[in-house]
Amino acid sequence: MQILKDGTHRLFEHDAETAALVTRMLLALEREGMDAVRRYSRQFDDWAPDDFELSPAQIAEAVGRLSAQALRDTEYCQDNVRRFAEAQRQTLLPLEVELRPGVILGHRHIPVNAVGSYIPGGRYPMFGSAQMSIIPARVAGVKRIVACTPPVKGQGWYPATINAIHKAGADRIFALGGVPALALMAFGLGGVEPVDILCGAGNRFVAEAKRQLFGRCGIDLLAGPTEILVLADDSADPALVACDLLGQAEHDPNSGVCLICRSEEFGRRAMAEVERQLAVLPTRDVAELAWRDNGIVYVAGSAAEAVELSDRYAPEHLELHVADVDYYLAHLTNYGSLFIGEETTVAYGDKTIGTNHILPTSRAARYTGGVWVGKFLKTCTYQRMSREASVETGEVTARQCELENMLAHAITARVRVERYRGGA
Repeated sequence: MQILKDGTHRLFEHDAETAALVTRMLLALEREGMDAVRRYSRQFDDWAPDDFELSPAQIAEAVGRLSAQALRDTEYCQDNVRRFAEAQRQTLLPLEVELRPGVILGHRHIPVNAVGSYIPGGRYPMFGSAQMSIIPARVAGVKRIVACTPPVKGQGWYPATINAIHKAGADRIFALGGVPALALMAFGLGGVEPVDILCGAGNRFVAEAKRQLFGRCGIDLLAGPTEILVLADDSADPALVACDLLGQAEHDPNSGVCLICRSEEFGRRAMAEVERQLAVLPTRDVAELAWRDNGIVYVAGSAAEAVELSDRYAPEHLELHVADVDYYLAHLTNYGSLFIGEETTVAYGDKTIGTNHILPTSRAARYTGGVWVGKFLKTCTYQRMSREASVETGEVTARQCELENMLAHAITARVRVERYRGGA
């Protein structure tokens, strides 16, 4: 491996100051309820309406402010997400098998009852995030979906976000951001019943609140700064590779931006393209910092080494700009979502194509995938058996329990053996 540019692979690190602040806020929110919600919302977002929940009339007004083209485009994106989630759901089948004569085991996929969806605002109003958590939950069969999104500071809400949340299928919509929003959904404040799972990306305070609320309810995953890794050989277009790297770099100064290529010449051409495009990029103020601090360019000596380096980085988004896509598809194992060939790009997955953009970061792709319809389903097992099978199983169970000195357990098995032996 040759290093042409070395930067920091930004990980989701425990920040003691952030954690302490979030802890204090959550304690106050649970103790004081909506009084604390209103106080924090006024402090951070200059927003403290009589009611944070949008009425049907307010939703209709927000939708009515959008152009017909914006409405059609959102419907296009949501249709793709919905159809893919439905296809995923069809792969999740119930199971029942007779493992031994009279011993029947099975599982069912049962949707959780309530989901709290957080749709981020901040630097960019990422209204496309609405469909990524709400639609898969609805397709999974979740009965109740509450959505929160931050207000535009001191002004109200972003119409495109409200439209996306509404069309995706949320039952209730709140113009509320950050830690108070998660507390409202997790604790059940302001007339909201507590949810079973919190879902959605956000800033470090949102991520820390999810971490601390886990156990009180479920969470989808802990998302840190976004990441892109482009794996390119000499058949790739360095200008297109640079364009895609900068496409993710504009998210945040902490965005992870990595290129693994197969020759020094290509790597240097791609780096020169990044600098050339940065000079005219409208969001240069953010992207330039991400590239300066976190940009990484490696030259791999072989396809196998390229795979090893990529799997070690375990990126949120992984693009393949290579001639032999089949080799990489067969061997890569650690990524949130894979974009195969130059014809597709991360922006398609983020906004339009139908796969989910709530994905693992900070090397979490080593052990989890992103949000999908299965995130909102519990796979629950069951068992039943005949009396004859209960005798056979009970004898083995009793002996196993006695070896562990769990004598009350053993008695529950012995009772059944005695009751059912001889067909009584």
